[in-house]
Amino acid sequence: MNGNRRGLGWTLRLAAIGAIAVLFLGSWKPSSGQTPIASPAQAAASLGADGLAAPGDGPTITSKSLLGIIRDGGWVMYPLLLCSFVLLVFAFERTISLRSGRVIPRPFVKRIMHQLEEGQLDRDEARLVCEENGSPAAKIFAAAARKWGRPAVEIEQAVIDALERVGGELRRYLRVFNGIVTIGPLLGLLGTVFGIIRAFNDIAVSDTTGRMEMLSHGISEALFCTATGLSVAIPAVVMHLYFVSRVDRLVLQLDSLGQDVVNTISAEALQEAGNSRRNRKTAA
Repeated sequence: MNGNRRGLGWTLRLAAIGAIAVLFLGSWKPSSGQTPIASPAQAAASLGADGLAAPGDGPTITSKSLLGIIRDGGWVMYPLLLCSFVLLVFAFERTISLRSGRVIPRPFVKRIMHQLEEGQLDRDEARLVCEENGSPAAKIFAAAARKWGRPAVEIEQAVIDALERVGGELRRYLRVFNGIVTIGPLLGLLGTVFGIIRAFNDIAVSDTTGRMEMLSHGISEALFCTATGLSVAIPAVVMHLYFVSRVDRLVLQLDSLGQDVVNTISAEALQEAGNSRRNRKTAA
């Protein structure tokens, strides 16, 4: 319980930092300088006698802030921003929750395995120690301890059942990433379609002059949505693949530890350990 609270606290802190970064980027403009765009008449007038343009003349490259791009992209940009914020929060949460030290605390694992091998714990003591720890590895050990002294096959089945439950907990929220991967490009495409429709409507009600410029400007604004949707979905794909592979590695490690416990507390292992002790006493 304490570990979950600490993880939630770190998640909220990192989410606040991410929100501050988004606000900072939203108010930042890459460049404020502009060079005026010359019309054909102005371009002809600016040419010298040798047909070369005067120094400093050229097309304008205007820059936009992040908030300007959001406004140009339309209302679809706001759900996309929400998706990006959700992605950021759950990425931090999964990064904290899937730490190796939290899932498989090495000091606890080494201590309890040593105590089991040395016969320092009985069934109730081992189960109590595991329940107090509360980590995913401790849950596997507790499930095995409840079958203390049973045949190895029975304990292995208990470990497998516990491993499935723990694996489900470790895979929690991974569907969020998959959902963002699906929703992000679709929202971007929807915003692009709406933007193109708006651009053609503006051209239909305008006069004949400047239609090509209006069309190109409208399409460029509409494509902001597609670019934003892909910018959200691509990191979501990478994070989903990363966290799935991380969970698989942790589950394999937990399965190996569970097998070690089975080989220590099963009826066959306890009988073999008792025979070894008697042989040592007889030899002494």
